[in-house]
Amino acid sequence: MSTSLNPEFNAYAEQYDTALQGGLSISGETKDYFARGRINWLAQRLGELNLRPRSVLDFGCGTGTSVPLLLGFEGVERLTGVDVSENSLAIARTQHGSECACFSLIADHRPEGDIDLAFCNGVFHHISPAERAGCVKYVFDCLRPGGLFAFFENNPWNPGTRLVMSRIPFDRDAVTLSPPESRRLVASAGFKVLRTDFLFFFPRFLALLRRLEATFCSIPLGAQYLVLARKAG
Repeated sequence: MSTSLNPEFNAYAEQYDTALQGGLSISGETKDYFARGRINWLAQRLGELNLRPRSVLDFGCGTGTSVPLLLGFEGVERLTGVDVSENSLAIARTQHGSECACFSLIADHRPEGDIDLAFCNGVFHHISPAERAGCVKYVFDCLRPGGLFAFFENNPWNPGTRLVMSRIPFDRDAVTLSPPESRRLVASAGFKVLRTDFLFFFPRFLALLRRLEATFCSIPLGAQYLVLARKAG
């Protein structure tokens, strides 16, 4: 699979967390807060669908921030992280590699249609629009029939998201996807879109209001959104 991202993220692999936190700091939170929030929300949705994935694909895994959280899902036996940056993968292997977790360049991992859950966070705004359909098809081919795709993206309709991205060197020139664009992209590969949820409405100084966020999940103003889709089967 071709990509133009490798040089950029190879250069940022060692400083990725520092650069990301430089943008996120205006929210009053760290990347770990958002990582846990995504995983907790997804776990709730998986529970509602009565799905306990045994195998997980982390598409665009980077340095592996989400890996220990994904391995924490009940029933998960193996995780495959794929990315285009060998430098990022080297960090992921060092920090998170195990008998249950392996990492590979996307170009070296052949889809075999045996994955229960594919997870992707904030990756597609870094992919050239011309290459996005091919990447979704790659995820589709990795999943077994009935498998789920959890597609998280930054919400360009949220002013705070745009401000955060403007403060992060590798996000400044990214081409964002609106929620309707993401739904169309996912559906174009053959997925059935089950729902779109919006997350992260309040910064830390409004943390007392976060108990209301679950009731706002259909309002398209959260800092991120989840398009949850299923491969027919």
